[in-house]
Amino acid sequence: MTTKNLLVELFVEELPPKALKKLGEAFAGVLFEQLKAQGLTGEGAVVTPFASPRRLAAHVTAVRSKAPDQTVQQKLMPVSVGLGADGQPTPALLKKLAALGADVSDAAAVLGRLKRQGEGKAEALYWDSVVPGATLVAGLQKALDDALRQLPIPKVMTYQLETDCELPGWSSVHFVRPAHGLVALHGETVVPVKALGLTAGNTTQGHRFEAAKSPVVIAHADAYAATLRDDGAVIASFAERRAEIARQLAARAAEVGGGCRPIEDDALLDEVTALVERPNVLVCRFEPEFLEVPQECLILTMKANQKYFPLLDAQGKLTNQFLVVSNIRPDDPSAVIGGNERVVRPRLADAKFFFDQDRKKTLESRVEGLAKVVYHNKLGSQGERVERVSAIARGIAQQLGGDALARQADQAALLAKADLLTDMVGEFPELQGIMGGYYARHDGLGNDIAEAIEDHYKPRFAGDELPRNPVGLCVALADKLETLVGMFGIGNLPSGDKDPYALRRHALGVVRMLIEKDLPLDLPALLALAVPVFGDKVTDPSAALTDFIYDRLAGSLRDQGYSAQEVDAVLALRPQRLSEVPRRLAAVRAFAALPEAPALAAANKRVGNILKKAEGDVRPQVALERLVEPAERALHDALAQLSPQADAAWTAGDYTGNLRALAALKAPVDAFFDQVMVNADDPALKANRLGLLATLHRAMNRVADLSRLAA
Repeated sequence: MTTKNLLVELFVEELPPKALKKLGEAFAGVLFEQLKAQGLTGEGAVVTPFASPRRLAAHVTAVRSKAPDQTVQQKLMPVSVGLGADGQPTPALLKKLAALGADVSDAAAVLGRLKRQGEGKAEALYWDSVVPGATLVAGLQKALDDALRQLPIPKVMTYQLETDCELPGWSSVHFVRPAHGLVALHGETVVPVKALGLTAGNTTQGHRFEAAKSPVVIAHADAYAATLRDDGAVIASFAERRAEIARQLAARAAEVGGGCRPIEDDALLDEVTALVERPNVLVCRFEPEFLEVPQECLILTMKANQKYFPLLDAQGKLTNQFLVVSNIRPDDPSAVIGGNERVVRPRLADAKFFFDQDRKKTLESRVEGLAKVVYHNKLGSQGERVERVSAIARGIAQQLGGDALARQADQAALLAKADLLTDMVGEFPELQGIMGGYYARHDGLGNDIAEAIEDHYKPRFAGDELPRNPVGLCVALADKLETLVGMFGIGNLPSGDKDPYALRRHALGVVRMLIEKDLPLDLPALLALAVPVFGDKVTDPSAALTDFIYDRLAGSLRDQGYSAQEVDAVLALRPQRLSEVPRRLAAVRAFAALPEAPALAAANKRVGNILKKAEGDVRPQVALERLVEPAERALHDALAQLSPQADAAWTAGDYTGNLRALAALKAPVDAFFDQVMVNADDPALKANRLGLLATLHRAMNRVADLSRLAA
């Protein structure tokens, strides 16, 4: 059966830019899968999505005009019900076949097509029927309806459409934006499908102002992109348009010179790609005096409010030039450039005004106002929260650096949230912490305090950098622990994909700081430090929170490439000092590579099971006079000989050395299980042998639970 390529386009009013990429991919993806499910696509068929501000489209190769017919076998009923004693069809069988559309006028013909399967009472009658394959018109209609219904629309609009019938009136249409055109071409042939009150044709609209023709006629499904580009002045492909914008951004930055480069922001690039159909990047400028404002403020206002690309110099500092992605290409772009420069100037002036006004008050003078800012109805105000964070930060700093670090951490924690009351953060909440750092320097508080205030939200996202100095580490740890303990303490736990307080991110932040900064802090001690500062506001969540943090740690380690067995072996012991976890993992990986590892892991698992089944508490104690079998004496002697070396490695933090030393136990352990019966009839012998196994188990499982490595 011959195939042709298919093109479907829905022409609408401007689509939500932040959702356009996802809408385009979903529209093409569902359309293709539905055509494929109905057998309308040939072998090797592929789909190409298109998405521009005013259109969603899909090009599908190798589409049939009609799907192949299919033979379907259907179970009818038991033979005893469908055939009478004379072997003829019963009325029940004939009625069933008639309902399926079969011709039942000729009983002999009916019997000839029936099939019997099974034996005895399970024998049943089956009927083979041919189901005609879907036509392209019907199949595409279904696929189009499904594609529109399954679009991840952020918000649906309702608009009125005049009905096309003898009785005048209006009907309501529900879609993301009003639709004005539908194209469906199978090769050169229009497929007469309908959607959103529209009937498919072969015409669409190009660029609002620069199209060479209106309407744009699509002569063939394969001519879609080229025709829109030539006649409609539109780059229909989202990916192609994005690449063209990136190319022009780099080219204009190179023209400016001085090593300038546009700021990298994939989300902004996607959004701008969704705003223009014919991109044209232009260079604009603003007055150099605005550069006195912190560059984060200027960059944010240009990106968030105007969708501009700020230009950075070779050192990463903001310049007074920026790039605009225009949707038109006039011969003289001066009016476009001037208009964008006029628009951005008031935004930058507002930022400068906020910065100047904010510096008239010190951060310390704002702290009192935090008592009037509600943090959570069960946990009090931001002022109360600051006091809790300060108390936790002091305790952490005392352990890490004594009184001097504790005083700095206390000061930084008290001031860390003060910038929430500034005009700049009120306008740009994304700058909290960053502006606090600038204002702290202006207040003469020193670089350590300023960096700590700026860094106390870090890490803000996966892969973000950690606080730069010890003061910042103390405050960042305290801030995240306060959030975790508070929210867990009042029962605000993450559920499914819902995590409104970013508790998973906070837990990973705690894990990263403890491990990557190699901090000598125990997790239980940290929680014991954080819980009391809440008084009676929370129920102690330490147990649930500890599980949560270890779960985050386990997931993070697996993402880093450690096997589930390695992670389980180390975390099964719940090491209190998380900074030791990487060394323990390295030791387990080195041990697992030894030839003795599989046998020792299996033996360790066996020992653990024996001790679990033992009655009462088994202590790791051995009476030498009760070691009667040569194999048990040999195991005891081997443990005694190896223990000093293993203990020394453990004390030195050489976990790899500890496990390597224990590898020599393979032979005596194997001999013990071959030659010694642990559950001896003599209770004293049994107890002594259990004590020997407990001693072995304790020695082998200080670094990790080696039984988790057993296959």
